[in-house]
Amino acid sequence: MQDVIVKIAQSEQEKEDAFFIRKEVFVKEQGLPLPLEMDDLDKIATHIVAYYNESPIAASRIIVDEKSYSVKVERLSVLPKFRRKQIGVQMMQTIEAFIRENFPNVSLIKIHAQIHAIPFYEKQGFRVTSPEFMDNYIPHRAIEKEI
Repeated sequence: MQDVIVKIAQSEQEKEDAFFIRKEVFVKEQGLPLPLEMDDLDKIATHIVAYYNESPIAASRIIVDEKSYSVKVERLSVLPKFRRKQIGVQMMQTIEAFIRENFPNVSLIKIHAQIHAIPFYEKQGFRVTSPEFMDNYIPHRAIEKEI
């Protein structure tokens, strides 16, 4: 989608924009309790946010574990009216580029993906690495991608 800007959140406002998206998708839409969605990892995570006409439309966060040479991508979320418009693809491309540029020793991206999102991630080169499990009352599977 043209006119979409995906960026690594630098300012407090950009982080708040990411939190807004996550609350809209995970709390309001999917019914996750706010204390389960917003956690202490938000303080150490790198946040990513996408904007369309200067309004936030998608978000994610990453947690780097340089000891295991891996990064965990979490909370990828896109507002409903912007789904199926390649926003998630743009988010993942930006995330991967950021990881490659800033963490050259990282060789693996890990995600706990909601079951319905697995086909999206498989198209991005991820493979399923676990049986189904429940995470915050929602079925997930672990997936990975070597970079």
